[in-house]
Amino acid sequence: MPTAQLGDQLVHWREADPAGAGAPVLYLHGVPNAAAMWEPFLARTGGVAVDLPGFGESGKRGDLDSSFEALGRFVGDFADHLGLAAVRLCMHDWGVVGLLWAMTVPERVERLALLDGVPFLPGYRWHVLARQWRRRLLGELAMGATIRPVARRLLPEALVDQVMERFDVGTQRAILRLYRSAPEPALARAGQRLGDLACPALVAWGERDPYIDPAFAAAYAAALGGPAEVVV
Repeated sequence: MPTAQLGDQLVHWREADPAGAGAPVLYLHGVPNAAAMWEPFLARTGGVAVDLPGFGESGKRGDLDSSFEALGRFVGDFADHLGLAAVRLCMHDWGVVGLLWAMTVPERVERLALLDGVPFLPGYRWHVLARQWRRRLLGELAMGATIRPVARRLLPEALVDQVMERFDVGTQRAILRLYRSAPEPALARAGQRLGDLACPALVAWGERDPYIDPAFAAAYAAALGGPAEVVV
């Protein structure tokens, strides 16, 4: 599990030898997960799964810029650091910050998979928990109350131990800053160049996703510029 200094932050990632031809898969996790969630996928496909800044074992400095725009820039810096001339992107939830980078260099994205992603699209309204996190003081109180019994109500049981192991003050702070950087109009503006991504895409969604309506699967597919398969 490699670690390196990237800029002024420590970055940790997991990797496995690629299975088959083509560009390596770059796996990007969402909230409140880390790269560990992708271990079963790495075992099948190889590739790279990185802990985004503020998550997992990557740096969690108090002055960390955890805005979604900064995380998008990080994805590009990380890809450059590893010398990844082209990738296949697989993104879950807030892992869609990878799209911010991809839209600037679409020629470097061979294909992409988007799983229950935060919508960089018009018409989305944050779910109740996110609205709490976006409010000063209330968000801090909600984070402080997220102990294992609460996590079991919010997450699949199989993920609770994995998430809570690294759910420290640094990650809680990063989550609050991330959500507070993202009012709904900013999300819609962020996706204005999705049509530049002409590579093949898979958009997969859980039909009972309690946080993001599955209707956004078809909306994402329509916004992308290439052939997109939707699976709900």
